[in-house]
Order: sequence, then structure tokens, then C-alpha cells
Amino acid sequence: MTTATAPAEVPAGSGPWQLARAELRRRTSVKVSLFIVALFVLMAAGAPLLSGLGGWSPDDFDKAAVDPYLGGMPIGPLGGISADHWLGVEPVTGRDLFARVVQGAQVSLLIAFTATAIVVVAGTAAGIAAGYFGGRTDAVLSRLMDLTMSFPSLIFMIAMMSVAKDVNRIVLMTAVIGLFGWPGIARVVRGQTLSLKHREYVDAARVGGSGPWRILTRDILPGVAGPVIAYTTLIIPGMIATEAALSYLGVGVRPPTPSWGQMIAESVAFYDTDPMYFVIPSICLFLTVLAFTLLGDALRDILDPRGSRT
Repeated sequence: MTTATAPAEVPAGSGPWQLARAELRRRTSVKVSLFIVALFVLMAAGAPLLSGLGGWSPDDFDKAAVDPYLGGMPIGPLGGISADHWLGVEPVTGRDLFARVVQGAQVSLLIAFTATAIVVVAGTAAGIAAGYFGGRTDAVLSRLMDLTMSFPSLIFMIAMMSVAKDVNRIVLMTAVIGLFGWPGIARVVRGQTLSLKHREYVDAARVGGSGPWRILTRDILPGVAGPVIAYTTLIIPGMIATEAALSYLGVGVRPPTPSWGQMIAESVAFYDTDPMYFVIPSICLFLTVLAFTLLGDALRDILDPRGSRT
């Protein structure tokens, strides 16, 4: 027999956002996820400072930390972990793994957050326009959503990243990933807008002489904010995984700029002789994706309960 979980205690008359915050504070998984997310975000934001504390930059070679007679394997246990190298060193080159992990966090999260911002802004704008104006606008935007979602995005990303040689890879990856991510959230927002545009307060604003822009920004947008926030949190882990996959395939960020996917790809050749080189960036990637996923699921259950049941 299962026991019902006690509801979160909130003051009488609290609004939906106060209820959501109280429910989030009650869930242990949310607290753990927020801690992990905050840890990696702070790591990414303070990457140069953390690298300086460790005493090594991501591109510094320490030949004394690897054994040239053993194929460049790190000297010492667990991949060369020591007081000088907190997470060990990279085989052959001797680059500090801690410095490369924190710098890789900055690159991976920068691409993921920026691409997510593009997706959310473009998807929300397209979804609201399609749902509110309807007619030809809805037909054009809906067909564009269908076309974008049916396109083999991964193949196009690999082709674009392979062909574009002399461009900033971080900017290109952000633009290409964002290009294919907006239709999902646009469909969610379109459905919410269709249910909101005939509500009494929207009709009252329209009769009162408010123009479309005022109605969209003052009445419709706050109504879709909850689902948008929830799905934004769910989009981020997908963006992180996409960047890692492209870097793993060799069409992502160029060396020597580190990223987690690139580090995992390079570590495959050493997984049996230096498993820590593979384990450390893999754990960072796994924890970040898992934390954002759990946080996004909780936000969706609370802010968009009808959508979470579909």
C-alpha cells in the first residue's frame, strides 16, 4: 500500500508561482539537481579563475607528468592524480585534466545555453503568432515547423560543420543547433495560445481597444510562461548532448579548445590503459544532463501538469 505524499505548506491565497516554489522546495530530487546545476554553472563561469587556482592552463604541457617510456601514460595512480594535478593529466601531452574539464564546461554550457535561448525566443514567437493570428499565418508557420522537424538535422549539422572551415565553431554550432530546435517549443506554445486567446480577459482587452502587440505581451505571454520555463529546462540537456555528440564525431569545437564531447572522443584510445581520462569528462556530462532532466521533469509536472500527462 502506497502512502500519499504530504502537500507542501503554503499560505492561503498564494498564487501559482508561490505554489510552484513551495512544491519545488519539497522535492529532494529538485534540491539535488539544483545543487549540481549550480555547481557546474559556477564552474563554467569561473573557469579561468579555477584553472589559475590549479596552477595550469588548459593548454600547458607538463612532460614531467607522463612517462615517455610507457607511451606517454600518466605517472602515478588514477591517471596521475596528485597535488599538482587534481584530476590527473591527459596522456601523451600531460595537459592538466582539471583545467580542461572546467574549460570544457564553459564551452559546452555556453553553446547549450545560447542555443537554448535562440530556440526559446524563436519558438515562443512563432508559436504565439501561429496560435493567436491563425489563418494563413498559422498555416505557414505550422508547415515550416513540420518541414524543420522532418529534416535530418544531425546529418545537416555534420555536413555544415564539416564544410565550414574558416568560421568560429562555437558560433556556428550554436546557430545550427538552434536552427533545428525551435519547432518543438513552438508547437507547445501554439497549443497554449489557442486555449488562451478566447479567454474572457483576452476578449475584454480586445474589446477595450488593446492592439495585438499589447494583448500578446500583456495577456498571452504570461499565460504561456509556465510551460515555456518547464520545457526550456528540458531542452538544455538535449543541447548539451547534441554539442557533445558533434564534438565526439569530430565536427564540433576544434582542438585545442576543449569540450566534454571532444575529451571523451580523445579518451577512447586510452580507456583500457588510463580509464580516468574517459571517466572524468563522462561523469561531468552525465551529471549535468541528468540534473537538468530531473529539474525539467519536476518543473513540467508542476507548471504544465496537463502537458506532462500527454
